[in-house]
Amino acid sequence: MRTALVIGTGLIGTSAALALAGRGVQVHLSDHDPDRARMAAARGAGTEAEPEGRCDLVVVAVPPAHVAATLADAIGAGRGRAYLDVASVKGGPRRELEALGCDLSGYLGTHPMAGRERSGPMAASADLFEGRPWVLTPTRETDTEVLNIALELVSHCRAVPVVMDADAHDRAVALVSHTPQLVSSMVAARLAEADETAVRLCGQGIRDVTRIAASDPRMWLEILAANPGPVADVLAAVAADLEGTVRALRALDSADGAADEEAAAGLEDVLRRGNTGRARVPGKHGSAPAAYETVTVLIGDQPGELARIFADAGRAGVNIEDVRIEHATGRQSGLIQLMVEPKAADGLADTLRERGWSLRQ
Repeated sequence: MRTALVIGTGLIGTSAALALAGRGVQVHLSDHDPDRARMAAARGAGTEAEPEGRCDLVVVAVPPAHVAATLADAIGAGRGRAYLDVASVKGGPRRELEALGCDLSGYLGTHPMAGRERSGPMAASADLFEGRPWVLTPTRETDTEVLNIALELVSHCRAVPVVMDADAHDRAVALVSHTPQLVSSMVAARLAEADETAVRLCGQGIRDVTRIAASDPRMWLEILAANPGPVADVLAAVAADLEGTVRALRALDSADGAADEEAAAGLEDVLRRGNTGRARVPGKHGSAPAAYETVTVLIGDQPGELARIFADAGRAGVNIEDVRIEHATGRQSGLIQLMVEPKAADGLADTLRERGWSLRQ
């Protein structure tokens, strides 16, 4: 691949353009908003100049509702050898293209499973896709050359290709991406008018649950509108669990002791099924989840503290597998949780104590 045209210079389009440009591909940028294309070009993602002829690859990175029309225009104008989109839904755009009578041999629907709460070209990064799954949805009509060019794009972005059926993809992202966004937003919405005293009690749990609720509502409205059926199916199942959980809690709140045992069993069932589901979430590098030991350390909120504790862990010969920071309310300190292999935990704790760190149980 020598040349590419990226149509849509938001977070995903600009990130892909940055990755391609970094690998020596001549990237041309196009956007309905010239200022966005200009910003992407200023960041080194490519040039705003029109390509002189057909590009090897055309990447359509526009909202789902506009994917089919944008692709149809590009295909009709013969702007590339291969065409793909990076929208978060796959079945709908393909059916729209079929209805428009487009030749789909040169088209491949794709979806990089990466993103951020921030959007736009200024939030883009060439390493956004590194190590992340990138779904490809080829069909019998897909030309082999097009699939190879798509795989080359995925390789340039250092992502991991995953081949799926388009409708199976849409059901999957409804479960692992779209529904979590809605549930996160619903929980965060409870905080909007909560008493200030309650909000001040927020800890790491509520931060974890509501992190993605900071995402752009307009962007998510477009995504959800493009995949409403599968998302509604998942939410209906969640709603059934919620309804049963509410009934169980009401029963526990009543004076009827006879119902307590049944209610508690219902709550335990939900919690245990949650354990089972969580255990299926891939762990580090996509491998099976691992059980780590946590070493919790009090750390000051000042320059150099994180570097110092990581350096001390390195001196102990311990690899930090994961890390979390819980900030203390109203204090210039917090707790850093260092997740390590169980056999390394005691040695790390001893080294950190020797070097003056205060550990917590």
